[in-house]
Amino acid sequence: MYRKILVTLDTTPSDQALLPHIAQLAVLVKAELLLLHVADGWAARNFDQLNLAESDEMKSDWNYLEETATRLRAETGLTVGTRLALGSPPAQILSVADAERCDLIAFASHGHRLVGDIIHGSTIEAVRHKARVPILVVPPKK
Repeated sequence: MYRKILVTLDTTPSDQALLPHIAQLAVLVKAELLLLHVADGWAARNFDQLNLAESDEMKSDWNYLEETATRLRAETGLTVGTRLALGSPPAQILSVADAERCDLIAFASHGHRLVGDIIHGSTIEAVRHKARVPILVVPPKK
């Protein structure tokens, strides 16, 4: 059913709610995981245009992705890739999902309600309207 699952990570505790669900699903269906974090700070959004050096935040994001992938590989035996994208999270998630031929996109929700979504935006909402594959949303831990 699913061969490659795109797992969107935001380097917050919400990732810890998402990862066990996705790892278990991937083991059951023998899917590959692709861990994606989209850096969207000023340096990330202007990285190519201004030929900037990798920021400390971007280096930290890479370390987080690699450490998470290494742990998942050891715990599950799954094939786990990593990708750090730069710019608009919804646009990058959709682009990577298409380019990598992912057949499921997994998110952790943050539990924001109206005001929180207005302030923080809703990546899930933006992606769900344009995604060509199913989306799995895992709620935050209580």
